[in-house]
Amino acid sequence: MPLQATSGAASYDAFGGGVPVAVNYIEDVFSCFLYTGTGASQTITNNIDLSTKGGLTWIKGRSGATGHRLTDTARGATKSLASETTAAQVTETTGLTAFGTTGFTIGADADYNTSAATYVSWTFRKQPKFFDVVTYTGNGANRSISHNLGSTPGCVFIKCTSIAENWLVYHRSYGATGGAFLNTDDQFYADSTYFNDTAPTSTNFTLSTAGQVNTNGDTYVAYLFAHDAGGFGLTGTDNVISCGSFTSDGSGNASVTLGYEPQFVMLKSSSAAGNWNMFDVMRDMSFSNTRWLVANTADAENSLGTRWMIPNATGFSSTNGNLAIDTTYIYIAIRRGPMKVPTVGTSVFGLSARTGTGANATVTGGQTDDAVLIKNRGSAVASLFSSRLTGKGYLVTSSTAAEVSAGTTILQANPWDVMDGVKVGTTSTITNASSNTFINYLFKRAPSFMDVVCYTGTGTATTQAHNLQKVPELMIVKKRSAIEDWPVYPNSATEYLLLNATQGIGGAGTLWNNTTPTSSVFSIGTSSFVNTSAATYVAYLFATCAGVSKVGSYTGTGADQVIDCGFTSGARFVLIKCTNDTFGWFVYDSARGITSGNDPYLFLNSTAAEVTSTNGVDTDSTGFKVTSTAPNGINFSGNSYIFLAIA
Repeated sequence: MPLQATSGAASYDAFGGGVPVAVNYIEDVFSCFLYTGTGASQTITNNIDLSTKGGLTWIKGRSGATGHRLTDTARGATKSLASETTAAQVTETTGLTAFGTTGFTIGADADYNTSAATYVSWTFRKQPKFFDVVTYTGNGANRSISHNLGSTPGCVFIKCTSIAENWLVYHRSYGATGGAFLNTDDQFYADSTYFNDTAPTSTNFTLSTAGQVNTNGDTYVAYLFAHDAGGFGLTGTDNVISCGSFTSDGSGNASVTLGYEPQFVMLKSSSAAGNWNMFDVMRDMSFSNTRWLVANTADAENSLGTRWMIPNATGFSSTNGNLAIDTTYIYIAIRRGPMKVPTVGTSVFGLSARTGTGANATVTGGQTDDAVLIKNRGSAVASLFSSRLTGKGYLVTSSTAAEVSAGTTILQANPWDVMDGVKVGTTSTITNASSNTFINYLFKRAPSFMDVVCYTGTGTATTQAHNLQKVPELMIVKKRSAIEDWPVYPNSATEYLLLNATQGIGGAGTLWNNTTPTSSVFSIGTSSFVNTSAATYVAYLFATCAGVSKVGSYTGTGADQVIDCGFTSGARFVLIKCTNDTFGWFVYDSARGITSGNDPYLFLNSTAAEVTSTNGVDTDSTGFKVTSTAPNGINFSGNSYIFLAIA
């Protein structure tokens, strides 16, 4: 099998030939990074190497009507273009001032860094089968321009840098017989003077004589985007960028299959006038809200207050009638990361014990997080579960209640609008009441570790795609749109547990359709727990990831016993449930203390405050130890238990 490697590192083919192959991941070539302006020079660390690899950084102010700013390594730092205007390139000495190996540096220019203003940056690193930057000087005659994309471009943006001129866009779905202007909302125009009616190839693109692309003596830059070219993942066959089209239905809805879950979508109607809309998961492309920017205007960020662009495990959809009816759209979509399998727990799981402030705050996990579990330690208050995909909504693990759209006292208006952690509100005893104590668990979706799937029920047995890339061993499902229990898949297609109850394991009946999940789908039957027609659901999937997480089982002995998880520095989080008796879902963690003495624990199925008076779980470098003095709920002789441990 191929070896795990970092981007560009040597791995070996899957056929034992010993031939080194490059391993590339989307997280090494694309970043969507949110930041707040300081009014002084600051470095944005997004872990993208532009100084040695080359590429483009596109910056837009979100909270104010500031211009788009596109700066690339071919033209150099401080040289910017604006996608919403025809203006020639300008030099901004306090704009993007330097490219680095892990990001870029910006000065105090208002379009980049106004104090307290919010911004987004999209960074595209040059990489075959993903993105390329080409500069050239026009000659006024039909010609071909060489590129290093390593595949046929799916979309090309071209801008004259020396004089004012429209941005011309080629998109494969319209073809080389015309194009559109990135700086306007105009539809695509047929014009042979753009690309000489000649489609690009894997080595060059063709230009004619139009001023937008090839006036003699003028200078130009071209940004080239690949389409379904493979080149990524351990096998080198995974696609990470797609340039396609679709036509909305008579209700203004559409569903697009990409074969992967996107983190970024750029959308434009090609058969009618319409904006170049830009969506991404960092800015709330979710199941509860949609925020977007427009490439052809300097407007501040828009917010719909409901879902418009919805990502899913295999593509994206628009289901609220927000598209123009019976209209053709073109898009650029980029795959969600990470694609790498994690090797350390701290890269995908963060935890902290904290005291509430009573004021807006950000709970951090040390990574860009996708789900959070928060519990008040000292009060009989519900445990909150929320995710980036579900946006501002939250669920309560001890309750059958439907999802609640958080008020600003619980979670802030856009709680996932942050690069690390989640933003909590003000006075709520659930998340941040002053002087209350809380425990916070933050999870990052990653292959082999954890995934989040949102879906709508059909009422008939079916499968749901996921991106865990491994067979799930523990699945927690909750109906979001109505009252329902929390069914748990305990690594058996014929059994289930309830997260909100103490009951032991039961026969699954129609829950999992008597079908074991695979590395790409899980099955659901006709039970209302998992599949009521038109109801909405969320599923949290976990698996064993070497050195990072362990989903397993053991039999109680009543004596000290070590649960070997294959770790080297012990478990930081342990969830345990007895499967043959009526005990709760015990949670232990290192932030509150996994020690040789008393270990505080909480129940996910209860609002009760933590218990601090027992010594149930001790440390062990390979995982954790359940002790002879542990509660019967985690080590009664002869009882059966399942667990999830995270290093």
